[in-house]
Amino acid sequence: MDFEMSAKARALAGTLETFMRERVYPAEAVYEQQLRDAGDPHAQPAVMGELQREARALGLWNLFLPHATEWTEGLSNIDYAPLAELTGRSVIAPEALNCSAPDTGNMELLTLFGTEAQRTRWLKPLLEGEIRSAFLMTEPAVASSDATNVQCRIERDGDDFVINGHKWWISGAGDARCRIGIVMGKTDPDGPAHRQQSMVLVPMDTPGVRIVRDLLVFGYNDREGHCEVVLDDVRVPAENLLGEVGAGFAMSQARLGPGRIHHCMRSIGAAERALELMCRRARSRVAFGGPLADRGVVQAAIADSRIEIDQARLLTLHAAWLMDTAGNKAARGAISAIKVAVPLMASRVIDRAIQVHGGAGLSQDFPLAQAYAHQRMLRLADGPDEVHRRAVARLELRKYAPEG
Repeated sequence: MDFEMSAKARALAGTLETFMRERVYPAEAVYEQQLRDAGDPHAQPAVMGELQREARALGLWNLFLPHATEWTEGLSNIDYAPLAELTGRSVIAPEALNCSAPDTGNMELLTLFGTEAQRTRWLKPLLEGEIRSAFLMTEPAVASSDATNVQCRIERDGDDFVINGHKWWISGAGDARCRIGIVMGKTDPDGPAHRQQSMVLVPMDTPGVRIVRDLLVFGYNDREGHCEVVLDDVRVPAENLLGEVGAGFAMSQARLGPGRIHHCMRSIGAAERALELMCRRARSRVAFGGPLADRGVVQAAIADSRIEIDQARLLTLHAAWLMDTAGNKAARGAISAIKVAVPLMASRVIDRAIQVHGGAGLSQDFPLAQAYAHQRMLRLADGPDEVHRRAVARLELRKYAPEG
């Protein structure tokens, strides 16, 4: 196994480290203040536009996409891993580089399965950072950890599709720049379980698309929003079908695999920043006659965090290497393994950092509370831990199946 970064990726990492230090971290407080001043949780702070222009000028743009296109060169997963880790240290960095979910997964779907017309209309402006997007799969009425459960109906009516459904936890839908949604629903409810679903491109201003409310994560409202959305007799041209009829489930798996590893890469960065903050706090605070850094319990928290981060990084790099060398399907067990291990690790590390910070760790003065909420959410996003444990166990048990 070779986890060595290419020369191009090493150069990008150096540029990105400088950009994070000199521009992104100082912009975090400005970003939050501009959001508050706007009085709209989904406003686009002006500083984000500044960061995006600078990132693009530095070549730090669309780094996530492994497929070369006329707009991108493409990086391997091994090359992207340390870059995504750096962006995971800040809640605003992925968007600054046009590498934030759900746009990344949607851009991959359009790259792999979109027609030329669909890519021109939707993929190009997404790659340019001109618009945002949403992915509408999860539903409140069914256990959406099993994607075959979706009840949203997509019915053919002449030259159109008519869509009726109720979705929630739709990331990105709250952003005023969200122009396109990829809707997963059933086109053949009586067909084979994994061939019932299809995906359709739905402009978000289509009549019948209604955002019901924001859904908060432990009281936090992400700027892009996690929304509840109703689709009521939404009519779009049949040419808005993404891929083939009945291919929705397979396409969702093609989308979610890279999305899961990207989440894990960024989670390692979030854990690294939490460990850094924990060490700085332990060095600077005195209690009971000495620095916190001299206390055995704090040293144990720091040591356990260092060990667990490095373990998780190696597991993630192994998954990235498998994706590059054997393909996403062959890497599915490794992807499920990191999807369980990494958010759990990051949650533990951030929790320790909060504890060392005391009451300040719970406040808005540090990024720890929000980071903890995000990592807890990731244990459900893109499949809950239990589903991924099931996948790993089934692959392991398959090795011991009776012959014949």
